[in-house]
Amino acid sequence: MVDITVLNNVWIIVCAIFIFFMQAGFAMLESGLVRSKNAVNVIMKNYIDMSAGSIAYWLVGFGLMFGVNNTGYIGLDMFVLNDAEPTTYTFLFFQMMFAATAATIVSGALAERIRYWPYIFCAVFISSFIYPIFGSWVWGSFDGQTTGWLKALGYVDFAGATVVHALGGWCALAGIIVLGPRVGRYGQGGRNFNIPGHNLPIAALGAFILWFGFFAFNAGSALDAGANLGAIILNTHLSGAAGVIGMIIMLSLLDRRVLFGHTVNGGLGGLVAITATADAVDPVFAIAIGFVAGIVVFAGMSIMDNMRLDDPVGAVPVHALAGTWGALAVGLFHKNHFLSLEQLGIQALGIAVVFLWAFPVAWIMFKLVSVLVNLRVSMGDERRGLDYAEHKELGYPEFQQGLLNKGSARGVAPAPRGAAQPQPQFQPQVPQTPAQTPAAKSAYEQVEW
Repeated sequence: MVDITVLNNVWIIVCAIFIFFMQAGFAMLESGLVRSKNAVNVIMKNYIDMSAGSIAYWLVGFGLMFGVNNTGYIGLDMFVLNDAEPTTYTFLFFQMMFAATAATIVSGALAERIRYWPYIFCAVFISSFIYPIFGSWVWGSFDGQTTGWLKALGYVDFAGATVVHALGGWCALAGIIVLGPRVGRYGQGGRNFNIPGHNLPIAALGAFILWFGFFAFNAGSALDAGANLGAIILNTHLSGAAGVIGMIIMLSLLDRRVLFGHTVNGGLGGLVAITATADAVDPVFAIAIGFVAGIVVFAGMSIMDNMRLDDPVGAVPVHALAGTWGALAVGLFHKNHFLSLEQLGIQALGIAVVFLWAFPVAWIMFKLVSVLVNLRVSMGDERRGLDYAEHKELGYPEFQQGLLNKGSARGVAPAPRGAAQPQPQFQPQVPQTPAQTPAAKSAYEQVEW
């Protein structure tokens, strides 16, 4: 006879390991969707926010999130766990992977223009403070005797549509606003110049890894190997697939090209949206949730461009907007709250709270860092690429030797390290690639992205 406690423990550990592998998915997706001169920098950010963020979450975050929560607002113990029960360590490891995911969402949105060391501080702050505080309101404490105030009201978020994804997305939006767009991303008169990623096959591999990881993300959140895992995983897959279909249909109806980035983000949006209620909807409603999520992501990407908010990987539409829709769908399709106006009201409250908590706190964090130490790289470093400017490495050294002698801003050589750096002026500019021959420029500008 198998001990159910042991089985549950093994199940959670296995799922946590698979969720850890999602970091590889984020790294491949984000690095593939940026230019080759920034590929190493993006991967380095993913690698370090997992490492530093995990230690910070062990030190502080887990206690804030799952410690005894007498007030409903913040945990008061379980900091620096060093002598706990084995099952507690299992749960800590599992939740640590969620914290790292919330921080990693921000990485891609700020790619190609944020300095490495300030980014590490921001990622650690998100993992150890912004994420755990809201998590304590929604998921309560570890002892089961006290709980968060939103959970007490009946707010439902099964696997983190708002706790992980919307929170990470709103933090990303704050960073995007503080940093401004990449040089050449937007032109005069509302022109939108796409900056294509350098390796779409690698990005596709990353997207498949993330899809794979979402099975563990949702099924592991049951915290019970005897739960209805088949339905959870099926709903997860159907919602992701429907997100792709929703995106493609929107592109086709508007006579737009079916681009790789849009298609991938439609699927990821469906996977994000179902996290709120994967355990308690019928498959037909999982498809509905995913399909609408694909449309939401499409609308979000268009709105971001119209507002000149530069998000290289679509993190805000995929995570913040699709996660918001998923949380709202609880009041529409959840088996225990089907078409419930009362539950819709509770979900709307939680959706508002995560925005009003995550966005302002993250904006203040990014703004303070920007004022104190410069959050954004110099224009010269941005043009040269962050791989060499920040790490003195090249992702593709056989083909990138020319980058070593580039990076001047308007004909002025970059200032030496330690000297005052020329700050980028966020004026609309024509992108530097492709080659600015009249024919190439004409063909490039005729594409409606």
